Amino acid sequence: MGSNNAPMSKDSLDIGIRYIKGVGEAREKLMIKLGIHTLRDLVGYFPRAYEDRTVIKNIGSLIIGESVCVRAMVADTPRLSHIRKGLDLVKLRAVDEHGSLEITFFNQPFVKDALKQGETYIFYGKVSGSLLRPEMSNPVFEKDRGTTQDNPRHLTDPTYTGRIIPIYPLTAGLSQKMLMNAVRSGLDKCADELPDVLPDSIVTQYKLCRARYAYANIHFPADMKELDIARRRLIFEELFVLVTAMKLLREKRVDKTGRSLAIPDFDIFYAVFPFEPTGAQKRAITEASQDMASGRPMNRLIQGDVGSGKTLIAAACCWMTWRSGSQSAFMAPTEILAKQHYNSLSALLEPLGMRVGLLTGSMTVKGKRETYERLSLGEIDLIVGTHALISESVSFNDLALVITDEQHRFGVNQRSLLTEKGDSPHVLVMSATPIPRTLALIIYGDLDVSIVDEMPPGRQVIQTHIVTENHRKRVYGFIRKLVGEGRQVYVICPMVEEEDTLESDARQGDGTLKSVKDYHEILSKEVFPDLRVELVHGKMPSKKKDAAMSAFANGEADILVATTVVEVGVDVPNAALIIIENADRFGLSQLHQLRGRVGRGEFESHCILFQTEGKTDEPSPCLSTGQMNRPPVLLTTASERLNVMKSTNDGFKIAEEDLRLRGPGDFFGSRQHGLPEMHIANFATDMFVLNQAQNAAENLLREDPELSSPGNKKLLEQIERLFEINADKMN
Repeated sequence: MGSNNAPMSKDSLDIGIRYIKGVGEAREKLMIKLGIHTLRDLVGYFPRAYEDRTVIKNIGSLIIGESVCVRAMVADTPRLSHIRKGLDLVKLRAVDEHGSLEITFFNQPFVKDALKQGETYIFYGKVSGSLLRPEMSNPVFEKDRGTTQDNPRHLTDPTYTGRIIPIYPLTAGLSQKMLMNAVRSGLDKCADELPDVLPDSIVTQYKLCRARYAYANIHFPADMKELDIARRRLIFEELFVLVTAMKLLREKRVDKTGRSLAIPDFDIFYAVFPFEPTGAQKRAITEASQDMASGRPMNRLIQGDVGSGKTLIAAACCWMTWRSGSQSAFMAPTEILAKQHYNSLSALLEPLGMRVGLLTGSMTVKGKRETYERLSLGEIDLIVGTHALISESVSFNDLALVITDEQHRFGVNQRSLLTEKGDSPHVLVMSATPIPRTLALIIYGDLDVSIVDEMPPGRQVIQTHIVTENHRKRVYGFIRKLVGEGRQVYVICPMVEEEDTLESDARQGDGTLKSVKDYHEILSKEVFPDLRVELVHGKMPSKKKDAAMSAFANGEADILVATTVVEVGVDVPNAALIIIENADRFGLSQLHQLRGRVGRGEFESHCILFQTEGKTDEPSPCLSTGQMNRPPVLLTTASERLNVMKSTNDGFKIAEEDLRLRGPGDFFGSRQHGLPEMHIANFATDMFVLNQAQNAAENLLREDPELSSPGNKKLLEQIERLFEINADKMN
């Protein structure tokens, strides 16, 4: 992969793609839609899959339905037929010593002159017809150049058969061929400039190839072995840079000095409760209290499934802070959640003598002013509120602990604005989104992680049922039965209006998707006109949405028809049934979060998953990049995915399965989760390489904590680039 270009400047990889051969202004606009802005982006835009076109078969051994290369001679002059307006056909017959192949090209009239009678070509396409009369439609073709072991095709030869072909994610107007040629030109231009960010010692120790080889063979591998070698290097590099960056973040925090609070006797705290805390709760409280006494600012994530008792852990930390004479702040993402946390924390802490306050945007001016004054005078020990806590008017007497609920609902900047109101206060983040532990340690960067993996006694096990449309009447009867017993019901729909598009595989437009607005109208006017049916979705004004949620929480509505806006939020102990329409359109982790809206009280609770009729996931015909170096895995059907929900209520098991099935991108969706986008590594399948990368990073930072040695210069530059690109994600 040589280059005849003059040496490039230091920042040559950052030149715009418009200047790459074969791109230009029009294609640049299309590539920018794919996130490709620079030459660096272009060569780092890795294929999502590959087609193996190395196998060349004779016509007699073709199998109907397979995609394969055939070497054959054009036996007669191609015939062009104008069937009707908008439909031209070119037909020809190709032969070898084993048989004959009928080939048809649709709307490609140029083929008539491109293919010459008596010349031999390699055709690649899907075999149709019958064994006695095999056919191909619109195959890729190239003149046969007699590729042999003695005459291999060069990596950057512009050929499309007889080799492994990369398959890239595309956008409308951009073809595989266009992108492939652009990548080829890009690699030729920067062959000698690709940075080897891994130190030589690590490349040697882990038997990795060099960057130049890796980039050439990830795009244009000569064979599967070379592709595996390239993938291993690039996966290791991506994970190594990430974990090294995270460890540097952590070390910077460890170097800071913070408040050292005295660890109290928590038996006094536990004694006021009518139940014994679980071992997981006590363990998390011990870990957090040790952080708060260490003299360094705590930065800890408390991660536990819905109903695992994280509020008790937060309360214990607030109590410890109060015992040391300081204040705590608890920030929730919505007003209704803030009020619920205020009620539960008041019930836990006021009997111990603590003064708990509430601050939300809807409070009167007078109420806010009084709260500001009491906070600044130290007359409130714990303030619970929404983002109103970060307004300029709020000042504390002595803020020593900041707690945020559901990290992904707050930007890093919002958390920083709250912590800036104290002198290096301790930070506790609570998340009810189960994430596999190894992944959590990476994602949350400089946060230490406590996993709360036990449920308090008495927590209801939710009965999960998978049904189809023919169960609809029985489900409506079950709703009426439960409401008659005084219970409440959630009904979840995948979209707000009929014309809305859906994320991921929900963009099918098959007519069976439930729109929350239409469905609310049907339920409230036709099915349950005698019941109180409320509506909530993300496009509603905040006040209207909060009013509907509050009405349901206060028992003033029997049924709440909603989108996933209720996924994390309202605690309604009286809700005993959640119905999720088009359940196969949601990820498993999201379904689990939704299911967690019920089972919060003393009543037996149920989750009914409506499966879209006939919904299945078809396995990809290509070899996915996630399958290299391991046995091919076919995608599961929707039914198999939903059966995971039926088989377990353990959010961490569900998260592991969800991550395995969908990969980290879809697993997290569009939430801010602190994780830079992975271009080639997959946290679900590359755990072994991740462990290697973590060990390598630890050893390197032990020898060179600042990465100041000349051999680590390129690594440090790459880490700085990572921080710059992901400034809004990484802590």
